[in-house]
Amino acid sequence: MLSTLVEKALHNIPPTREEAYHFLILPPTRLADILRAASEVRRHFKGDTVVLCTIINAKSGRCSEDCIFCAQSAYHATNIAVWPLKPAAEIAAAARANAPVSSYFGIVTSGHSPDEYELAAIEKTLQYAAAGAFPQKPCASLGILSEAAFARLKAAGLRRYHHNLETARSFFPRLCTTHTYDERVATVRAAQRAGLETCVGGIFGVGESLEERAELLFEIRELGPDSVPLNFLVPIPGTPVGDRSLLSLFEAVKIIALTRFILPDKDIKVAGGRLEVFGGDQALVFLAGANSIITGDLLTVKGRHPEDDLRLIANLGLRPVSE
Repeated sequence: MLSTLVEKALHNIPPTREEAYHFLILPPTRLADILRAASEVRRHFKGDTVVLCTIINAKSGRCSEDCIFCAQSAYHATNIAVWPLKPAAEIAAAARANAPVSSYFGIVTSGHSPDEYELAAIEKTLQYAAAGAFPQKPCASLGILSEAAFARLKAAGLRRYHHNLETARSFFPRLCTTHTYDERVATVRAAQRAGLETCVGGIFGVGESLEERAELLFEIRELGPDSVPLNFLVPIPGTPVGDRSLLSLFEAVKIIALTRFILPDKDIKVAGGRLEVFGGDQALVFLAGANSIITGDLLTVKGRHPEDDLRLIANLGLRPVSE
């Protein structure tokens, strides 16, 4: 089966739903075979390159959405730090500080979508970037936006928009009730119509089935994003999933590898939960098929120090690139 998955992926043909499910039930005794297969596909499409991204939590907390995993939701008693949108100069300064270690710099805000004041402020930040305030390619994750808003942001200098589907359509009503799955899909489509690159992924370990994990990845493939961020639940006390266990390392490896088989030519990025799930086995992130990571600070969970990530990348014979 692994040989079939590799052969299909090398021709950019996804597995069938049945093949994807059977892959996800492989036992830990097949770990070496999985790593070998996923690495072959990664090398074919991405060579020895790694795309590094950094982000800033530009507006924190009091989110009006009720996503069950999110510490920033106003529905959950998590006692996280709360602050309004940071000034453009402060965001630009954070980007400059991360410039030596990242190709993309993401401006991330909590909430359903920015108001007019916030949108104008983010435009100003992007204009700072366009004027040379920081060298990375500007990315943003601002919630649900219209095509008109995307046109404004692109004109100001935005290169890429990040908006996860989060989970499979069939599981989504158990993940969030304050907006719909179709709103998330429409946002991605609007960003693409505006001419932006897109970064579309999800979170795993929130209670979804194996079938729903595969379902999400096939739905992401239909959207055709440029980058696919994979997050693994870090249970936060006070959220509805705060008492769940971390995914096992082997389950996370299979998710990364299956993503590489389903979306073989895309940047597969491991984001939230990387430190907690992979611990001292960070090399497995790349051996399992990923070619991109978020390094440094995340939003409400710990990230990994960029110097440690750069050392690991060099030790694996990989190299950071800008695209």
